[in-house]
Amino acid sequence: MGGLLVALTLPFVWRAGVEWAYASSIYTLEEVPSARVALVLGARVYPDGRLSPMLADRVDTAIALYRAGKVEKLLMSGDNSHADYNEPGAMMAYAIRQGVPAEDIQPDYGGRRTYDSCYRARHIFQVEEAIVVTQEFHLPRALFLCQNLGVAAVGVAADRRLYHPRSIAWSEARETPATLAALLDIIRRAPPPVLGDPIPLR
Repeated sequence: MGGLLVALTLPFVWRAGVEWAYASSIYTLEEVPSARVALVLGARVYPDGRLSPMLADRVDTAIALYRAGKVEKLLMSGDNSHADYNEPGAMMAYAIRQGVPAEDIQPDYGGRRTYDSCYRARHIFQVEEAIVVTQEFHLPRALFLCQNLGVAAVGVAADRRLYHPRSIAWSEARETPATLAALLDIIRRAPPPVLGDPIPLR
């Protein structure tokens, strides 16, 4: 019985610990220290190419960082595992429509998971420090992964609106086991499914 209780509570305790450990690495857009690169993590894209609300807020926050001179490059990392689904392509197109020059955007088509995005940022794109852009609930896990994979990362929360309650409930429920899975990812340090030759950001 005691072992079952530990197994049930461990994911929640671990997530709380990660949130506490990385709280001081999360800044407002105005206060975040400058870095050369913003790592913008992907999320759902609709079949018509529109960004989901959470993803639009991530890209809008990255654009605001770029316009404020906080970053020079936007690394758009997301899922492109199917021919008809392209998160980084949609993110890049959105940012270009908002006036960000294409030469200052690097799409990462292999960011299927947060671990993949952080791993590839360091090992493929040679990023040593970055501002990670995602929602507040996601930032502690993303920072834990990036910092343990060699990227000196801080975060800016991209919560620019109220999201649908079902979306929030799903995200929160998913985040607890995902944060525990992130620990296992760091222990294993397995290369992600998509690698390739290094592409240092210029």
